[in-house]
Amino acid sequence: MHAVASLCYGVIFKKAFSQPDVFTAFVKDILGIELEIDHVEIEKSWDNPFGKVNYYFNLFAEDKAGNVVINIQHYPQNDHYHYQRFLHFHSAIIAKNYQPALSVYTIVILTSGDRHQRDMSQIDFDPKDRDGQGLGEIPHKILFLCPKYVNAETPEPWREWLLAIDDSLDGQVDETHYHKACVQKILETIRQDSLTPQERARMKDEYSEEVWLQDKLEETLQQGLEQGLEQGRQEEKEEVALRLLAKGMEVVLVTEVTGLPLARVQALRQQDVV
Repeated sequence: MHAVASLCYGVIFKKAFSQPDVFTAFVKDILGIELEIDHVEIEKSWDNPFGKVNYYFNLFAEDKAGNVVINIQHYPQNDHYHYQRFLHFHSAIIAKNYQPALSVYTIVILTSGDRHQRDMSQIDFDPKDRDGQGLGEIPHKILFLCPKYVNAETPEPWREWLLAIDDSLDGQVDETHYHKACVQKILETIRQDSLTPQERARMKDEYSEEVWLQDKLEETLQQGLEQGLEQGRQEEKEEVALRLLAKGMEVVLVTEVTGLPLARVQALRQQDVV
Protein backbone atom coordinates (compact mmCIF):
# COMPACT_ATOMS: atom_id res chain seq x y z
CA MET A 1 0.00 0.00 0.00
CA HIS A 2 1.11 3.55 -0.60
CA ALA A 3 -0.40 6.99 -0.12
CA VAL A 4 -1.65 8.73 -3.26
CA ALA A 5 -3.45 11.92 -4.12
CA SER A 6 -7.05 11.22 -5.03
CA LEU A 7 -7.96 11.34 -8.71
CA CYS A 8 -11.15 13.15 -7.68
CA TYR A 9 -9.04 16.34 -7.80
CA GLY A 10 -8.85 17.93 -11.22
CA VAL A 11 -5.21 18.97 -10.77
CA ILE A 12 -4.24 15.36 -9.99
CA PHE A 13 -6.33 13.84 -12.76
CA LYS A 14 -4.76 16.18 -15.32
CA LYS A 15 -1.26 15.48 -14.02
CA ALA A 16 -1.80 11.73 -14.40
CA PHE A 17 -3.65 11.56 -17.72
CA SER A 18 -1.91 14.39 -19.58
CA GLN A 19 1.13 12.17 -20.12
CA PRO A 20 0.96 11.26 -23.84
CA ASP A 21 1.72 7.56 -23.34
CA VAL A 22 -0.91 7.27 -20.60
CA PHE A 23 -3.45 9.23 -22.65
CA THR A 24 -2.97 7.08 -25.75
CA ALA A 25 -3.01 3.80 -23.79
CA PHE A 26 -6.23 4.81 -22.04
CA VAL A 27 -7.88 5.80 -25.34
CA LYS A 28 -6.80 2.54 -26.96
CA ASP A 29 -8.32 0.44 -24.17
CA ILE A 30 -11.53 2.46 -23.91
CA LEU A 31 -12.20 3.26 -27.58
CA GLY A 32 -9.97 0.81 -29.45
CA ILE A 33 -8.32 3.71 -31.30
CA GLU A 34 -4.58 3.96 -31.93
CA LEU A 35 -3.58 7.61 -31.54
CA GLU A 36 -0.36 9.26 -32.65
CA ILE A 37 0.20 12.42 -30.63
CA ASP A 38 3.14 14.46 -29.34
CA HIS A 39 1.39 16.22 -26.46
CA VAL A 40 -1.90 16.63 -24.63
CA GLU A 41 -3.36 20.11 -24.16
CA ILE A 42 -4.54 20.89 -20.62
CA GLU A 43 -7.51 23.17 -19.91
CA LYS A 44 -8.05 24.01 -23.55
CA SER A 45 -10.81 26.56 -24.10
CA TRP A 46 -12.18 28.91 -26.70
CA ASP A 47 -14.97 31.42 -27.01
CA ASN A 48 -18.45 30.19 -27.84
CA PRO A 49 -19.98 32.00 -30.84
CA PHE A 50 -23.28 30.13 -30.40
CA GLY A 51 -24.20 30.88 -26.80
CA LYS A 52 -23.25 32.26 -23.39
CA VAL A 53 -21.15 29.34 -22.11
CA ASN A 54 -17.53 29.08 -23.26
CA TYR A 55 -16.09 25.67 -24.09
CA TYR A 56 -13.63 24.12 -21.67
CA PHE A 57 -11.75 20.83 -22.07
CA ASN A 58 -9.68 19.23 -19.31
CA LEU A 59 -7.48 17.15 -21.64
CA PHE A 60 -7.52 17.59 -25.41
CA ALA A 61 -5.55 15.88 -28.15
CA GLU A 62 -5.71 15.63 -31.91
CA ASP A 63 -4.17 12.80 -33.87
CA LYS A 64 -1.28 13.83 -36.11
CA ALA A 65 -3.30 12.83 -39.15
CA GLY A 66 -5.86 15.46 -38.13
CA ASN A 67 -8.88 13.20 -38.44
CA VAL A 68 -9.46 12.19 -34.80
CA VAL A 69 -10.04 14.51 -31.85
CA ILE A 70 -10.19 13.10 -28.32
CA ASN A 71 -11.05 15.01 -25.19
CA ILE A 72 -11.14 13.51 -21.71
CA GLN A 73 -13.21 15.31 -19.13
CA HIS A 74 -12.95 14.75 -15.40
CA TYR A 75 -16.15 15.58 -13.52
CA PRO A 76 -16.13 15.07 -9.73
CA GLN A 77 -19.68 16.26 -9.03
CA ASN A 78 -22.87 14.22 -9.07
CA ASP A 79 -25.66 16.28 -10.60
CA HIS A 80 -28.33 15.93 -13.26
CA TYR A 81 -26.73 18.15 -15.87
CA HIS A 82 -23.48 16.54 -16.96
CA TYR A 83 -25.13 14.81 -19.93
CA GLN A 84 -26.33 18.12 -21.33
CA ARG A 85 -23.13 19.97 -20.41
CA PHE A 86 -20.76 17.59 -22.18
CA LEU A 87 -23.05 17.13 -25.15
CA HIS A 88 -22.82 20.92 -25.56
CA PHE A 89 -19.02 20.88 -25.31
CA HIS A 90 -18.68 17.89 -27.62
CA SER A 91 -20.92 19.47 -30.26
CA ALA A 92 -18.81 22.63 -30.14
CA ILE A 93 -15.76 20.71 -31.34
CA ILE A 94 -17.71 19.33 -34.27
CA ALA A 95 -19.09 22.76 -35.17
CA LYS A 96 -15.73 24.49 -34.87
CA ASN A 97 -13.75 21.89 -36.79
CA TYR A 98 -16.38 20.66 -39.22
CA GLN A 99 -15.09 18.27 -41.85
CA PRO A 100 -16.76 15.04 -42.96
CA ALA A 101 -13.73 12.88 -42.17
CA LEU A 102 -13.32 14.18 -38.61
CA SER A 103 -14.12 11.82 -35.71
CA VAL A 104 -14.73 13.41 -32.32
CA TYR A 105 -14.75 11.39 -29.10
CA THR A 106 -15.37 12.62 -25.57
CA ILE A 107 -14.70 10.46 -22.50
CA VAL A 108 -16.18 11.78 -19.26
CA ILE A 109 -14.95 10.27 -15.99
CA LEU A 110 -17.58 10.69 -13.28
CA THR A 111 -15.61 10.06 -10.08
CA SER A 112 -18.58 10.85 -7.81
CA GLY A 113 -20.88 8.47 -9.66
CA ASP A 114 -24.19 9.09 -11.36
CA ARG A 115 -27.83 8.76 -10.36
CA HIS A 116 -28.34 6.00 -12.94
CA GLN A 117 -25.55 3.88 -11.39
CA ARG A 118 -24.19 2.53 -14.68
CA ASP A 119 -20.52 1.76 -15.27
CA MET A 120 -20.92 3.21 -18.78
CA SER A 121 -23.47 5.18 -20.74
CA GLN A 122 -23.01 6.74 -24.15
CA ILE A 123 -24.37 9.24 -26.63
CA ASP A 124 -23.93 7.78 -30.09
CA PHE A 125 -24.32 10.12 -33.06
CA ASP A 126 -24.58 7.45 -35.74
CA PRO A 127 -27.95 7.34 -37.60
CA LYS A 128 -30.01 4.24 -36.83
CA ASP A 129 -32.54 2.33 -38.89
CA ARG A 130 -35.97 1.35 -37.60
CA ASP A 131 -34.46 -1.64 -35.76
CA GLY A 132 -31.84 0.48 -34.04
CA GLN A 133 -29.02 -0.74 -36.27
CA GLY A 134 -26.32 1.87 -36.84
CA LEU A 135 -25.57 2.90 -40.42
CA GLY A 136 -21.86 3.48 -39.82
CA GLU A 137 -22.02 7.04 -41.16
CA ILE A 138 -21.04 9.17 -38.13
CA PRO A 139 -18.47 7.95 -35.59
CA HIS A 140 -18.80 10.82 -33.05
CA LYS A 141 -19.40 9.47 -29.56
CA ILE A 142 -19.54 10.54 -25.91
CA LEU A 143 -18.78 7.95 -23.21
CA PHE A 144 -19.64 8.52 -19.55
CA LEU A 145 -17.62 6.20 -17.32
CA CYS A 146 -18.37 5.73 -13.60
CA PRO A 147 -15.56 3.91 -11.75
CA LYS A 148 -17.84 3.32 -8.74
CA TYR A 149 -20.03 0.94 -10.72
CA VAL A 150 -17.51 -1.44 -12.28
CA ASN A 151 -19.08 -4.89 -12.39
CA ALA A 152 -18.64 -8.33 -13.92
CA GLU A 153 -19.92 -7.10 -17.28
CA THR A 154 -17.55 -4.15 -17.53
CA PRO A 155 -15.28 -4.76 -20.56
CA GLU A 156 -11.95 -6.23 -19.46
CA PRO A 157 -9.76 -3.57 -21.14
CA TRP A 158 -11.53 -0.86 -19.07
CA ARG A 159 -11.56 -2.57 -15.70
CA GLU A 160 -8.06 -1.90 -14.42
CA TRP A 161 -8.21 1.80 -15.35
CA LEU A 162 -11.56 2.35 -13.66
CA LEU A 163 -10.70 0.29 -10.60
CA ALA A 164 -7.45 2.23 -10.14
CA ILE A 165 -9.28 5.55 -10.40
CA ASP A 166 -11.84 4.46 -7.80
CA ASP A 167 -9.15 2.91 -5.60
CA SER A 168 -7.31 6.25 -5.44
CA LEU A 169 -10.29 8.12 -4.02
CA ASP A 170 -9.55 7.17 -0.40
CA GLY A 171 -5.87 8.10 -0.75
CA GLN A 172 -4.50 4.56 -0.36
CA VAL A 173 -3.68 2.15 -3.20
CA ASP A 174 -2.27 -1.37 -3.26
CA GLU A 175 -0.21 -1.16 -6.43
CA THR A 176 0.18 -4.95 -6.62
CA HIS A 177 -3.44 -5.18 -7.83
CA TYR A 178 -2.56 -3.45 -11.10
CA HIS A 179 -0.48 -4.78 -13.97
CA LYS A 180 -0.85 -2.41 -16.92
CA ALA A 181 2.34 -0.37 -17.30
CA CYS A 182 0.49 2.92 -17.76
CA VAL A 183 -1.79 2.29 -14.78
CA GLN A 184 1.33 1.67 -12.70
CA LYS A 185 2.75 4.91 -14.10
CA ILE A 186 -0.37 6.81 -12.99
CA LEU A 187 -0.08 5.41 -9.46
CA GLU A 188 3.56 6.44 -9.34
CA THR A 189 2.73 9.90 -10.71
CA ILE A 190 0.12 10.62 -8.04
CA ARG A 191 2.10 9.44 -5.03
CA GLN A 192 1.67 11.87 -2.16
CA ASP A 193 5.43 12.28 -1.79
CA SER A 194 5.76 13.33 -5.44
CA LEU A 195 3.36 16.30 -5.28
CA THR A 196 4.65 19.83 -5.68
CA PRO A 197 3.66 22.62 -3.28
CA GLN A 198 1.65 24.19 -6.11
CA GLU A 199 -0.30 20.95 -6.64
CA ARG A 200 -1.03 20.64 -2.93
CA ALA A 201 -2.25 24.24 -2.86
CA ARG A 202 -4.53 23.63 -5.83
CA MET A 203 -5.95 20.52 -4.15
CA LYS A 204 -6.82 22.62 -1.10
CA ASP A 205 -8.47 25.19 -3.34
CA GLU A 206 -10.51 22.51 -5.09
CA TYR A 207 -11.54 21.04 -1.74
CA SER A 208 -12.68 24.45 -0.54
CA GLU A 209 -14.60 25.00 -3.77
CA GLU A 210 -16.30 21.60 -3.39
CA VAL A 211 -17.30 22.36 0.22
CA TRP A 212 -18.62 25.75 -0.87
CA LEU A 213 -20.62 24.20 -3.71
CA GLN A 214 -22.06 21.57 -1.38
CA ASP A 215 -23.03 24.23 1.16
CA LYS A 216 -24.68 26.29 -1.57
CA LEU A 217 -26.56 23.22 -2.80
CA GLU A 218 -27.85 22.44 0.69
CA GLU A 219 -28.78 26.09 1.19
CA THR A 220 -30.65 26.14 -2.14
CA LEU A 221 -32.49 22.91 -1.29
CA GLN A 222 -33.47 24.29 2.12
CA GLN A 223 -34.69 27.53 0.58
CA GLY A 224 -36.68 25.56 -1.96
CA LEU A 225 -38.24 23.47 0.80
CA GLU A 226 -39.16 26.55 2.83
CA GLN A 227 -40.56 28.29 -0.23
CA GLY A 228 -42.55 25.17 -1.07
CA LEU A 229 -44.02 25.01 2.44
CA GLU A 230 -44.87 28.70 2.35
CA GLN A 231 -46.45 28.31 -1.06
CA GLY A 232 -48.48 25.40 0.25
CA ARG A 233 -49.71 27.44 3.22
CA GLN A 234 -50.62 30.31 0.90
CA GLU A 235 -52.61 27.99 -1.38
CA GLU A 236 -54.49 26.53 1.60
CA LYS A 237 -55.42 30.01 2.84
CA GLU A 238 -56.66 31.00 -0.59
CA GLU A 239 -58.74 27.83 -0.88
CA VAL A 240 -60.39 28.59 2.48
CA ALA A 241 -60.96 32.21 1.41
CA LEU A 242 -62.68 31.12 -1.79
CA ARG A 243 -65.00 28.81 0.13
CA LEU A 244 -65.93 31.55 2.60
CA LEU A 245 -66.51 34.06 -0.17
CA ALA A 246 -68.70 31.54 -1.97
CA LYS A 247 -70.85 31.34 1.19
CA GLY A 248 -71.27 35.13 1.13
CA MET A 249 -68.89 36.14 3.92
CA GLU A 250 -67.75 39.75 3.75
CA VAL A 251 -64.26 40.49 2.43
CA VAL A 252 -63.10 42.10 5.68
CA LEU A 253 -64.15 39.06 7.72
CA VAL A 254 -62.43 36.69 5.28
CA THR A 255 -59.25 38.75 5.65
CA GLU A 256 -59.42 38.43 9.44
CA VAL A 257 -60.11 34.69 9.34
CA THR A 258 -57.42 33.72 6.80
CA GLY A 259 -54.78 36.36 7.45
CA LEU A 260 -54.59 37.13 3.73
CA PRO A 261 -54.02 40.73 2.60
CA LEU A 262 -57.20 42.66 1.81
CA ALA A 263 -56.10 43.21 -1.80
CA ARG A 264 -55.62 39.47 -2.31
CA VAL A 265 -59.04 38.61 -0.86
CA GLN A 266 -60.62 41.25 -3.10
CA ALA A 267 -58.87 39.69 -6.11
CA LEU A 268 -60.11 36.24 -5.09
CA ARG A 269 -63.63 37.60 -4.72
CA GLN A 270 -63.45 39.03 -8.23
CA GLN A 271 -62.09 35.69 -9.48
CA ASP A 272 -64.96 33.87 -7.77
CA VAL A 273 -67.50 36.18 -9.37
CA VAL A 274 -66.00 35.60 -12.80
